Amino acid sequence: MERGPSLGREFGWLWTAYATSMAGTWFALDAFPLIAIRLLDSSPAQVSLLSAAGLAGAALIAIPLGPWVDRRRKRPVMIGADLLRFAVLLSLPVAHLAGVLTFLQLVLVSIVVAASNVVFTAASGACLKALVRPEHLLSANGRFESTMWTATALGPPSGGLAVGAFGPLVTTVVNAASFLLSAFGIRAMGGEDAPPAPKTARPFRPGDLLDGWRRILSHPTLRLLFFNTTLVNGLIMATAPLLAVLLLRDLGFAPWQYGLAFGVPCLGGLVGSRLSRRLVPRYGQRRVMVASGALRACWLVGLAFVRPGPWGLVLVILVEFGLVTCVGVFNPVLATYRLEHSPADQVARVLSAWSVTSSATIAALTASWGLLAAVTGPRTAVAAAGVLILGTAFLLPYRRRLAAPDPVPAADRV
Repeated sequence: MERGPSLGREFGWLWTAYATSMAGTWFALDAFPLIAIRLLDSSPAQVSLLSAAGLAGAALIAIPLGPWVDRRRKRPVMIGADLLRFAVLLSLPVAHLAGVLTFLQLVLVSIVVAASNVVFTAASGACLKALVRPEHLLSANGRFESTMWTATALGPPSGGLAVGAFGPLVTTVVNAASFLLSAFGIRAMGGEDAPPAPKTARPFRPGDLLDGWRRILSHPTLRLLFFNTTLVNGLIMATAPLLAVLLLRDLGFAPWQYGLAFGVPCLGGLVGSRLSRRLVPRYGQRRVMVASGALRACWLVGLAFVRPGPWGLVLVILVEFGLVTCVGVFNPVLATYRLEHSPADQVARVLSAWSVTSSATIAALTASWGLLAAVTGPRTAVAAAGVLILGTAFLLPYRRRLAAPDPVPAADRV
């Protein structure tokens, strides 16, 4: 088996921290909706509201954080985000044991966690660009993608078993502990931190908050990919709480079956992320992004046909496997292209703008699809998302030649 390049000790600790937090996150798959459904007896509309409110609140909080992250050392920011997620997640089991857990607290915790996710993602992207040589970015992003899909494959089935045996709050405790361990891993990296953006003579202005969007929208290929990924992720995530209601309540799937249905297909993401490193040198960056990006839009509609029983479970696994494999190829290629075309002093702003827009879009579509499901039922709402997502294939750079990466100053290379 072909081995990738050695990326150094510091990257190893960053990768370990990422793997730890990913393992906890996917072990606690859909913990908030499960807590809402099983402990607070929430309705489908409330479950969708929970997801939408968390993302919308996080988007508003995170708007000023991109420029703020660019002006600070990245590792302390990442550690702070990890510790904040640890504390707020741990508040949920504490409140439940005290008999004071409420839907409002669940919403507030989801907002803080989602905002911290945006901050951590922006800081870690800037850290990675400074840590890894440009020619190794695809390999590094491929390893992160492989790790995510491995955790996604193993976490939901084991988390589903834990939920069935001990309730949904046990996975929240494990997730909180994973962020604490991630903070220790980042602290152990040592070496030089990614430098903050150089200070300018003029003070910070509100217009600086728009720098990330300006960079994205002024770049012809990034602009297409931005709209494509925002809509694809929004439509996929809008169906997630509805699928939880459809499978767990309407069709009577057990929590372990639900975890299995969304865990096993993630092996396809592991396959896809490894394929991306071989496909790009052979076929080129643009062709791989266009092909995998178009194919990933073709699967969601199949989930509208799921039925109770073992064949329904098989259908979910097959559809999700196809979707996740295509996503596994697309994501590391996109992540690499995005870092290559983001100036070193604006990486956090670009990634924050991307994440904020994605979160806001997911929130809006999740709320809208929750209302649609209340009127038509979860199955019809999932089918509508599956049909609409087909149109996102037209927002890909089919005929546009990809621009060369921005030059990296020698001082920024590791």
